[in-house]
Amino acid sequence: MCNLKTSLVGKAEKYREDCIDFMRDLIRIPGVSCKEKEVAERIVKEMKHLKYDKVWIDDYGNVIGQIGHGPVRIVFDSHIDTVDIGNRDSWSYDPYLGKLEDGYIYGRGASDNHNGTVPQVYGAALFRDLGEQLDKVTIFVVGSVQEEDCDGLGLQYALEHSIKNVDFVCMGEATDLKVYRGHRGRMEINVVAKGISCHGSAPERGKNAIYRMSKLINEIEKLNTTLQDDLFLGKGTCAVTHISCETPSLCAVPDLCRIHIDRRLTHGEDKDLAVKQIENLPSFDRENMKVEILRYNAPSHTGKVLETEKYFPTWVLQEEHPLVQAGKRSAEQALGRAPEIGRWVFSTNGVFSMGRLKIPTIGFGPATEEDAHSTRDRVKVDDLITALAFYAKLPIEVSR
Repeated sequence: MCNLKTSLVGKAEKYREDCIDFMRDLIRIPGVSCKEKEVAERIVKEMKHLKYDKVWIDDYGNVIGQIGHGPVRIVFDSHIDTVDIGNRDSWSYDPYLGKLEDGYIYGRGASDNHNGTVPQVYGAALFRDLGEQLDKVTIFVVGSVQEEDCDGLGLQYALEHSIKNVDFVCMGEATDLKVYRGHRGRMEINVVAKGISCHGSAPERGKNAIYRMSKLINEIEKLNTTLQDDLFLGKGTCAVTHISCETPSLCAVPDLCRIHIDRRLTHGEDKDLAVKQIENLPSFDRENMKVEILRYNAPSHTGKVLETEKYFPTWVLQEEHPLVQAGKRSAEQALGRAPEIGRWVFSTNGVFSMGRLKIPTIGFGPATEEDAHSTRDRVKVDDLITALAFYAKLPIEVSR
């Protein structure tokens, strides 16, 4: 197996410096959700430099590059938006510099998800260079938008309108060079409690919405300990992540309180169950409280709006599935050893490709989940090259 690794990664090595430069350029372009236009244009430039057969930005703002015209259609997807940097003082280096040090590239997006874009863009080009199965495969490298705001939305548009008839999807989200085949679902929930406002000097005259909500919050904390568990996906979770109120003044009892709940859904859990679990808590007052599933309607960088409910279903692809096995063989040849098979803790665009459309989906990427969204945001250069080799090999394996 070492010889196989040496051969495949050796071919990928010719792109090392190009990948470093491309990654650092992407990091230097701020691209939070809905503002990815310049990032998209930079990716288009790279794909054209590599002489892709076709390159375009679709109506929703996704970058799409095509190589090949074969009957087996595979999508490599990585989202091109990032979260913001938060408090600049928390960073020990410039998050938009693309610092290269000790074999790592640092900066916002290095581990989520430029770490996927770079090896996918170059991996498709290396696949073409290898000259195998060129008449059997069409690769679409998708740089999808708005994933950080609304998982799957950009990829949804690409799969339903821009590409269609896709057989397989492989995502470049961070897996630490493991083959991932699923993750828990999630949903964004608000609970709203109504009260009766009165002057703060005589609170007994009103009904404090915060007090009503506080009892429910304690019960939600306890609910988290009782949620279902799954041997592969892990446990379902719920957490109150934000609280706000409406009040006529700081000298008045608030007449409305709102909380936001981050709900992660394991196997056997769905949105109806999650809503009922909250409504069945002892302190849930059906006359004065309601549960809301949030909706998303922010325009993309092209101005197009896709309104959707913020419910993202759980998904798992069975380990014996041909795509998982093709991913396993590809990773083995890139790594020189058998890869680990696992799942993400966080959520990905797979909630749409596999969760809703049932298109077989896996993931493989450099970097770790732990570095994503952190001030340690980074990716190892050697791992970029290994992932590049994987993406060159995967189309060959799926088309055999």
